[in-house]
Amino acid sequence: MKTALGKGLQALLPEKGNEISDIEIGKIIPSDSQPRKMFKDDSLKELSISIKEKGILQPIIVSKQQDGTYKIVAGERRWKAAKLAGLNTIPALIKEVSSQTALEIALIENIQREELNPIETAEALQRLHTEFNLTQEELSQKVGKDRSTIANYLRILKLPEEIKNLINHNLISLGHAKVLLSLTEKEKQIQAAEKILKYNLSVRATETLCKKLSKSSNTEENTSKIANLSDIEKKFESLLGTKVKIRYKGGKGAIEIKFKSSSELERFFAIFSSVHNDRKISN
Repeated sequence: MKTALGKGLQALLPEKGNEISDIEIGKIIPSDSQPRKMFKDDSLKELSISIKEKGILQPIIVSKQQDGTYKIVAGERRWKAAKLAGLNTIPALIKEVSSQTALEIALIENIQREELNPIETAEALQRLHTEFNLTQEELSQKVGKDRSTIANYLRILKLPEEIKNLINHNLISLGHAKVLLSLTEKEKQIQAAEKILKYNLSVRATETLCKKLSKSSNTEENTSKIANLSDIEKKFESLLGTKVKIRYKGGKGAIEIKFKSSSELERFFAIFSSVHNDRKISN
């Protein structure tokens, strides 16, 4: 684990202006930088009950807008629960932060609390990568996760939407998703995901399943190639009037032409020479 995450959000916040203010709930607006898209109703209700009994134990972080509203930088879940609890005001730290810093803070806060599902984390990392030109190494330093972990999160965004929806609803884990990426065909990935749900497969069992599906794909591909080679062999045999064998492996191969005499060999040579000369004339 990297040390950046251990520094907490204070590492990203400007030191100036640490005063806590009570701000009207109605003047606060959510941020488009919030990486978390799904808020569970039962979890919000539990938090709202706690807020009614004990109040807000940790202030949210906001930035003041030109129209007098306050945009949430961190703490949207607490703000939603406070509204649900019927509070009129909420304690907040008012900070001036850039859009990149706001996204970093929102992402790190949620990661520290393990509140994001893998797709939400991946999408937030992708935003940092594309909008602010951060490399995977820089992302690793900022959010405190190994570079290989960052790469795995970004890769799962390549999965079909059907599978990403399953991950969003915690029906398929990040471990399952990483294994599904070993399959190159979308249809095979979806087929494997359906079996994970139907049979409640573990990640290890999913690895076995994907190996079988991948092997079947290779077999189908090879069978298709063999059938095509057979057609080509027949065309050669029709042209030359003798047995022809094509040996093919890994995109390379050889053509074996059988002949019974030197005169037959010369006949084959004449045929290929004629084809070659015709091509030169046409060019």
